Amino acid sequence: MELPLQPMTHDDVEAVLALWSETEGVGLHESDSPDRVRAYLDRNPGMSLVARDAERIVAAVMCGHDGRRGCLYHLAVAPGYRTQGLGRSLVDRCLASLAAAGILRCNIFLYADNDLGEQFWRQCGWKRRVDLAVLQREINSK
Repeated sequence: MELPLQPMTHDDVEAVLALWSETEGVGLHESDSPDRVRAYLDRNPGMSLVARDAERIVAAVMCGHDGRRGCLYHLAVAPGYRTQGLGRSLVDRCLASLAAAGILRCNIFLYADNDLGEQFWRQCGWKRRVDLAVLQREINSK
């Protein structure tokens, strides 16, 4: 079954957050509030995608860039729709969108113990960077 891929809209955010919260390996935090996801969509118009079966969102990914590097966040496909190429189609369409914007490289962040996720990404041609470490700091909003 081939489902149409469509740009994620503000109206999709609640259903997308529900899909992400039900998907193992997707970690949601305070930066994934509905308002912040909508702001991300506004900064990267048309790049984040959803797939629907009838009216139900069954797959989603956030895609954007900072002018230099692209980034994909929270790729999720509902269990009954996996292994049909839907995740790969979302990724391919995102990469095409980034390429059209002149972006040469794209990054993803993956939990270190997400073996199933890493297997998917490697099958799609992604490589683990062993020369980098991710450091993070919370920013107080005072």
